[in-house]
This record gives sequence, C-alpha cells and structure tokens, in this order.
Amino acid sequence: MYIPSHFKVTETMNYEIMKEFSFATLFSEHNGVPFATHLPLLLNKKNTYLYGHFARPNPQWKDIENQTVLAVFHGPHCYISPSWYETNKAVPTWNYVTVHVYGEVELLEDENELMDSLHELVVKYETPDSSYSLGEVDPEFLAGMNKGVQGFKIKITKIEGKAKLSQNHSALRQELVINQLEQISNTDEQQISSLMKANLKK
Repeated sequence: MYIPSHFKVTETMNYEIMKEFSFATLFSEHNGVPFATHLPLLLNKKNTYLYGHFARPNPQWKDIENQTVLAVFHGPHCYISPSWYETNKAVPTWNYVTVHVYGEVELLEDENELMDSLHELVVKYETPDSSYSLGEVDPEFLAGMNKGVQGFKIKITKIEGKAKLSQNHSALRQELVINQLEQISNTDEQQISSLMKANLKK
C-alpha cells in the first residue's frame, strides 16, 4: 500500500482499527487468480494472529493454507468537497482509514481452538445484556453447525496502516473540513471528523 509519511498510522492505531472495524476482506490466490471473502477477523490478545472461519462451500479455504494472504480492514471514509475550503483552487478528494495485514494461513483442525474462536466472536458482537450465549446452545446442534465451517488463523507477518485525514493541508483547511463533516449525519463523516480532530491536537 502506498503510504506517504504524513498518512502513516501508529502501531497502536493499527490494532484499534483492526478491533473496531473487524469485518474485513481477505484476499488470496485460488486456482491461479485473486479471490476475496468478506468476513469478521478477530485479533488475538498477543496481536500475533487473526482468527476467522469460512463457510465450507466457499472454495477459497481449499488451497489457502501456507499462502501469504492479505486482509484489508476498512475504517471510516468519506468524500471531501473543495467547496469547503477557503479557495476554489482545489480538487475533490477522499479521506479514509485502512489497515492491511499480511500473513500465512493455518487451517484449524483442533475442535477446541475452533470453538474458542467462535466463542470470542460471539462475545465481541453480542451486547453485554444479551440473552444469547454460545455455551448454552445444544451441543449436538452446535456440532452439526460446526461441520459447515472451516476455521483458520493467520500468523501476522506485516501490518500497514494509513489514515488520510487531510494532514497534507493547512490546520485552517482541516478545521474547515471538520466543521462541514460535523454537519453531516452519516456515520462515516462523523468518524472521519473525530479522527481529524484528534490528529490536529497531536
């Protein structure tokens, strides 16, 4: 990924993006051509592996083991209009945050490791007051469902993060953009605005 120095993301922010925007796109090579699957990927506590699972009918997992793969985590993004600037001598652009993770895939053969990863997935996305618990699901039903998925983990070898938040523009122009974004109710615009504010304060 092309990352100008002023758009480079800290290691801490990389992990934060991977955790907050964990629904990722996983790219590998399948039958000699690029193949992608959209799925949640969970970072382990030591920040060394990503865990996920494929639906078994998805052919991507069948030749993915030992490949170097790319997982893309998509953070907030939005259009930036030059009409928001102090001059019309400008062009439109797009602000965004993304993290690219490279690594090697290992298929999970251990049923306990698969169950642990599925449990972590449910805990992450269920609200604290949810009545659902994977531990309370009928074991036979769960065993049958598990036959329909193929768990895997990615041993992380490289992480690249990019936050394009108008850092290549003046502080005045960044503040003008923030003011405009804060007037838009869309979630991405609000998140980009918050990230730009935090970046300005550094």
